[in-house]
Order: sequence, then C-alpha cells, then structure tokens
Amino acid sequence: MTARNDHRRLGRELDLFDTDPLLGAGLPYWLPDGATVRHSLEEYVRAAERRAGYRHVYSPVLGKRELYELSGHWAHYRDDMFPAMDLGGEQVVLRPSLCPHHAVVYRARPHSHRELPLRIAELGGMYRAELSGVLGGLTRVRAIQLNDAHVFCTPEQVAEEARGALEMIRRAYLALGITPARYRLSLPGPGGKYVADPEMWRRSTALLRDVLDRSGLPYEAAEGEAAFYGPKIDVQVADRAGRESTLSTVQVDFHQPERFDLHYTGADGARHRPVMIHRSVIGSVERAVAHLVEEHGGAFPAWLAPTQLAILPVSGAELPRAEDLARRCAGRGLRAAVVPPERGTLGARVRDARLVPYQAVIGAREAAGGLVALRLRDGRRLAPLPADDVLDRIGALTGAHRAELWADD
Repeated sequence: MTARNDHRRLGRELDLFDTDPLLGAGLPYWLPDGATVRHSLEEYVRAAERRAGYRHVYSPVLGKRELYELSGHWAHYRDDMFPAMDLGGEQVVLRPSLCPHHAVVYRARPHSHRELPLRIAELGGMYRAELSGVLGGLTRVRAIQLNDAHVFCTPEQVAEEARGALEMIRRAYLALGITPARYRLSLPGPGGKYVADPEMWRRSTALLRDVLDRSGLPYEAAEGEAAFYGPKIDVQVADRAGRESTLSTVQVDFHQPERFDLHYTGADGARHRPVMIHRSVIGSVERAVAHLVEEHGGAFPAWLAPTQLAILPVSGAELPRAEDLARRCAGRGLRAAVVPPERGTLGARVRDARLVPYQAVIGAREAAGGLVALRLRDGRRLAPLPADDVLDRIGALTGAHRAELWADD
C-alpha cells in the first residue's frame, strides 16, 4: 500500500475523521463528511437486517463485573478490557462485547420454539484496552461501533441461519465494492485461553465446516484464531499491500447459552437450550470505513459518497437555478452541493469535484430549458437531460445501493 492510499492520510485529507491529544490515542472523532459515510453505512446494514427478519435493540455500554464473569469474558479476555470502575459499592466495566447483553435481553422473556429463530441486532459501542503501540487511524481503536447480531435458534436451525448470514455478507460486499481475500475457519490453538469443553468445540466446528462446504466457498482452517467460546468463520479482506484483517464474522456458540441458562419451550413442552449464533455483516464501522477509504481511494460508491452530486453553474447568472436544483435534491434525500463560480474556473471546479460521483453542469442553455449536463466520475459526459429525469435516475441507483454509476435505458 502506498502512502497515497493510506486511510490515515487520505481520511484526514478528505475531512472524514481526525484525532486530538486531548481525546487520547485510539479515540478518533468523525467530521461531517465522515459522519455521513458512517451514517449511510449504518442505515444500509439496519435496512438489510430488517429485511432479513432481525429486530433491533439498544443495550448499555456498561455492565457489572459479574456479567462478564458469567459470560467468561473476565476469565478469558480480561487483559483486553478496561479496568473495572468502583461505583456505589459495585464494580462496573466498559463492555468489550455485546453478546452478554443480548443474552440478558433473550432471557428477560420466556420463549417458545415457535418464536425461533429469534434474531437480535444492534449497532453498539464496545471498548478494548488496546496498547498504544498498536493503535492507528480507524483500524485499531479503543472505542468501537460494532455491527453485531445474535441469533437464538434450535440446533436444527443453525446451518440455515449461518448460511443466511454469509449471504447477507456477500450482498453487502457487492454493494460496497469489496472483494473478500479469503474465508477462514478460525479454530482454537495451543496456549490460548479457551473454554475447556472438547465436545462443544467438536460440535460447533463440525457445524461451521458443513456450512462452508455446502456454500461452496473455498476456505482455510487457521488455529489460534477462534473466539474463547467457539470457532468462527472469518471473512478476510486485504489492503493494497496484501495485509489481511477480519471484517465480517459468523460464530457458533454453545457456551454462553449454558452460562446464562437460556432456554425455550419445545414442541414436547420441555425446556431446551438454544444455540447462539454471533454474526457481523461489516464488523466495526471504523475498520469498514478504513478499508473502504483505501479500497476506493475516496471515490466511494455513489450511495455512500458524502456528496453525491456537485452542481456547477457556469456563471453567476445560473446560480439561482443551481440552488433550486440543490433544494430539489435535498427533498429527494440526495446529498448535493453547489460549487459556485467564485471557486474557480469550470475546469478547476470539475477537477476539485473529481471524487464526487455526479457533476451537474448548468450553463445558459440548461438553465433556460430546465436541463442538466451530467458528467460522471468515470469521465463520461451525457447529453443534457431534464433535471427531474437526472434526479430520478440517480435516486434509483443510490436507493438500490447499485455499484454502477449510470444505467442506460
């Protein structure tokens, strides 16, 4: 990866995010354009989850130390957690994971086999006590916004739910213009802090192998990469230097349902233990945006771009028409910005807007006829079209999260 593609430099150049010593290392803040990218990404995931039958919840970023002792995080993951804080005679901890909270949400109400699978999703904050030496940009941070979900299901439903999660990941990567580097079956390794239950590991590993085999996806097994409570499918992405990181995961967990005494009433009227599937479509928002910046060099897919349409009046005479077009864009939910003549010549303004997917040039002829001469980011120039037609097409493409810039009739 060249310095030109490094998201730490490019993200600041594009005014997406920044850091400040007063906030601390590993705690970046999002600027308006970066917040727009993040919001668009989060809304895409939420909508995809709703279509797939997930229901969204909110849970607190703090929990009592006992919560993480019960889940196993305190015993197996404590070195990566922030220290417990004394509060009113109790100890509370910034959560390192959302799964204990979702286990609590599940057990708050009785459940029948008829309700399963129960899919719970949240875009929630979690915190990792990363050492200063490994922090950098958005890829290694201490405060993480995670696209997380947990499916509570019967053992017979595990394979179908895991396959459904992989399909959601596949569709998201198409919309984002991301190509997986490889699929990895992450297994326990020697010397790690793992739950000591060989039969549990055998069952969950066999289930994930079957899911991968039936999906026809090539994969590699990797020891030492499992979660402490179970194996997982990791979807690996690579930067331009070939360095890999995990973006998306699917995990099978028999451990936490046991620890939290989760159950459902079966068709036989007896209590049964559900299986918990952990699933993240895009992983942490921070890492996803970092990868997208480097993958696209700031030229995001149109639906994700901070500014989707740059409106370029040729002269001051066309400025009122340009401002009217911007208002119409806002009414349609499109992100448009007028780049007025005082910003430079038309050529200079076109170059400055090179990362914007669409550029609407409005000269005297276009202003008089209610037309737009559209330029696409890939260099194509279209014949002048009625403004409403242009906005309809752009709205359809961005609303469908399409990768292409333009669809011809």
